[in-house]
Amino acid sequence: MRGDPATTSADVRERYRSRAAEYTELLGSVDAMAAPDRDLIAHWATMIEGPAIDAGCGPGHWTRFIADHGVAVEGVDMVPEFIEGATERFPDVTFRLGRLESLPADDGALGGVLAWYSVIHTEPEQVPAILGEFARVLRPRGELLIGFFEGPRLEPFDHAVVTAYFWPVPEMRSALEVAGFEVVAVHTRTDPGRRPYGAILARRR
Repeated sequence: MRGDPATTSADVRERYRSRAAEYTELLGSVDAMAAPDRDLIAHWATMIEGPAIDAGCGPGHWTRFIADHGVAVEGVDMVPEFIEGATERFPDVTFRLGRLESLPADDGALGGVLAWYSVIHTEPEQVPAILGEFARVLRPRGELLIGFFEGPRLEPFDHAVVTAYFWPVPEMRSALEVAGFEVVAVHTRTDPGRRPYGAILARRR
């Protein structure tokens, strides 16, 4: 089903603000996540040299998970309720308000960026700028892991919270390469009763 293509980042923020507690209750635990996702993110964490950002960290569970794997990581999200809740639940991990388009890091300062389903609501024409921001903050050979909903066409659909987008792997791969990344690995799967998942591990050139 086609969603509303006019959704803005302010719409996304407000929708998640109103449902932050519900979202955290349902999806704010690594134990509630699929085992392949845990394995993939754990493997990615072992590859990081230097600090990292969990960009669009939501309830902060993946930030905590990455920190538990020895990475100096901060969680960044534009939803105040997510940042407040994550700080309360994981007080020994740093969380801060911020936007994907302007991450709180200097040029080339990071060894890793996790963008786990954090661009799914972004208008497709705005995604290249966000990927460029990821490239800006990563050092050469820095590691990016991006998760998204995979589909045969780049098109919107009616997500439970607010309009989201399916991305074909070739189109996401091309956008990453244009932004300055080398694609290292591509993962796709479809779990019963779920939308198809895509994940790409990319390295800053």
